[in-house]
Amino acid sequence: MGHLLLTGATGLLGRYLMRDLLLAGVQLAVLVRPSRRKSPEIRIESAMRYWEEQLGQKLPRPVVLAGDISQPDFGLRPAQIKWAAENCDGMLHNAASLSFVTTGRDAEPFRSNVGGTQNALEFCRQAGIRKFFHVSTAYVAGKRHGRAYENELDVGQEFGNCYEESKVEAEKLTRGSTDLDTLTVFRPGIIVGDSVTGMTTTYHNFYAALNLAKSLADNRTDKDETGLGNATEVDFNVNGNERKHLVTVDWVSAVMSHIITHPEHHGKTYHLTPRVPITVRLMRDVMEKEIGFYGVDFYGSGNRKKELSENENIFFQQMEVYNSYWRDDPQYDITNTLAAAPHLPCPHIDRDLLAHLARVAIQNKFGWKDPVVESMPTADV
Repeated sequence: MGHLLLTGATGLLGRYLMRDLLLAGVQLAVLVRPSRRKSPEIRIESAMRYWEEQLGQKLPRPVVLAGDISQPDFGLRPAQIKWAAENCDGMLHNAASLSFVTTGRDAEPFRSNVGGTQNALEFCRQAGIRKFFHVSTAYVAGKRHGRAYENELDVGQEFGNCYEESKVEAEKLTRGSTDLDTLTVFRPGIIVGDSVTGMTTTYHNFYAALNLAKSLADNRTDKDETGLGNATEVDFNVNGNERKHLVTVDWVSAVMSHIITHPEHHGKTYHLTPRVPITVRLMRDVMEKEIGFYGVDFYGSGNRKKELSENENIFFQQMEVYNSYWRDDPQYDITNTLAAAPHLPCPHIDRDLLAHLARVAIQNKFGWKDPVVESMPTADV
């Protein structure tokens, strides 16, 4: 069995996939961009050392390929392309842009999500890689109501933002490829931190609202005799009953790794979403408790007050990019997921778990630092 080529290995989900697949004995190669300060090799080594500290054991290292999904052939050197063609028999395409705004088709998220997927499929075609695993999103359902099935994609739905649109286009590209023997598609809900440790490296959606609300609360001095702040100027333009499908990153990775390592489950689409969603009202309640304020209100879905205070205007403007994700979700069919991984029940994100995730994010000051790696030899592939 050859190597599995993983894109997006340094993102939150990618880190967990790297850990779980290596623990399962999968030979991995990872495509990684250099950052401003770190080489691809150092970025991967930092992530691996974190996992070794957490697990208390040594892990094998993946083969590191320095490249970029936005470039033809991923921008790899000829020797690297040759190595991939000779050693990789599958690709797990996980890299994506999470941008909800765009300046055009040549910008994010289309550049990474559509163009990157095109490049990934073309790379597989030329390298003879015929097994493809694609990470999409449950939110390809867009603004649909009712039940969204795993075997559906484009049914004429409206999109809430350009991210959803780009992910539908990307998934359609994979389904239109005639060069693959098997295509397996994963559609996770909104990924949050680890169900046990609370660990996360990215802070979108719930975390973005939590971070902004905390910043506003920290700048207020008008606390009452209970020590709580009045936050009546922090309002959500929703009803509060909207359902959201949050899933913990460790569960998403566990299910994906199980399916990837069991070929009898290949070739299907999997909604990685919980049986029971949570409500925006619960998110609000947890934010109030963990930040130490009260009075956050709802004033109707899709509405905007005619007159806003300075703080209300700041909150609205900062959260506007996420407005499309506060809407009510459809009901996601999880038939394939339940059949493939009945032994891996999705952790229920109740009040206690959501509060735990919030506390960890606040304690970490909405940031993340990997173990320091001073230097690494450049990969010889």
